[in-house]
Amino acid sequence: MRTLLTALAIGIQVTLILTLVGLSFGMLNDIAKRTEGTGADLVVLPPDASIIGFSQTMAEGIVSKVRELPHVALATGILMQPIGGINYITGIHLNEFTQMSGGFEYLAGGPFQQPDDMIVDEVYARGAKIHVGDTVNLGKPWHVCGIVVPGKLSRTFAELKTVQERYSATGQISRIYVKADNPANIPAIQSELQQKLPTYGVYRMEELVSLMSVNNVPMLRQFTDVIIGVGLVIGFLVVFLSLYTAVLERTREIGILKALGAGPGYILDILMRETILLSVFGTITGILMSYGVRALLSAFVPSFTMEIVYSWWPFAAILAAIGSLIGAIYPGLKAARQDAIEALSYD
Repeated sequence: MRTLLTALAIGIQVTLILTLVGLSFGMLNDIAKRTEGTGADLVVLPPDASIIGFSQTMAEGIVSKVRELPHVALATGILMQPIGGINYITGIHLNEFTQMSGGFEYLAGGPFQQPDDMIVDEVYARGAKIHVGDTVNLGKPWHVCGIVVPGKLSRTFAELKTVQERYSATGQISRIYVKADNPANIPAIQSELQQKLPTYGVYRMEELVSLMSVNNVPMLRQFTDVIIGVGLVIGFLVVFLSLYTAVLERTREIGILKALGAGPGYILDILMRETILLSVFGTITGILMSYGVRALLSAFVPSFTMEIVYSWWPFAAILAAIGSLIGAIYPGLKAARQDAIEALSYD
């Protein structure tokens, strides 16, 4: 039983690491796909704005200046207002956004009819258990008028003017999405925008998406390292306590082996091989449990997108083995150094 519990604890360490990595990759890739779903060729960000942050805003009047540039077929501004957790309500000009993205695919309901109408995607609707006709309180009451297929920028949408007025952001937007008249003119538009708006971030869509990685998100890399460190400590403590107890329980057996001529290296080798087997079974258990975590998140918190990152399996296995082997050192040395006569007389 103790061996099974030890393997399970090592598995929890592996699951912890794989879940965090899976969420990091899953959430960022989901944001990237939804950003590409706008259909834009270029994106303009306010000065000092984060790649995936929306706290910075700029004047809505800049949109008209962007539209005046040569080869700009369409430009539209959006305002993303935090509504708790990782969710935002996105203010859009529906007609412009439809032209840019190709429009929503409605699963229920339809477009905005009243100023307080809100469109949500299927993932948000499933997670919040809401339906067309429901009223949702997101700091302000909103009436759900439509549920759409996910994949276009955000999970919740409302008229831009209403969002600006309700959240004290009149005349402000978070980003400008730009469509070129011809893909060949995208570099020229980007160059012109960079000259006109030197302090603003101007990215081609593929550039912006490529920057949506773990290393480019503030503090996420450091947080991942902390979780990995916690996982190592868990593995160390679990194996240390398990093997230390095992050595005490097997004192007489160790004495018999030594009386038969077994050297310290032989005793230590037995415990190290046991440790490696524990880490292997723990790693397999952890990988299997990560699938369970993904299923639970999909069922109960669908907005938390988790991927199974296969490339991290070997890394997680190595971390589990390192933590386990470090935890086995002291119990192993204690067993190897035991005196045969004292061990045989141990009760």
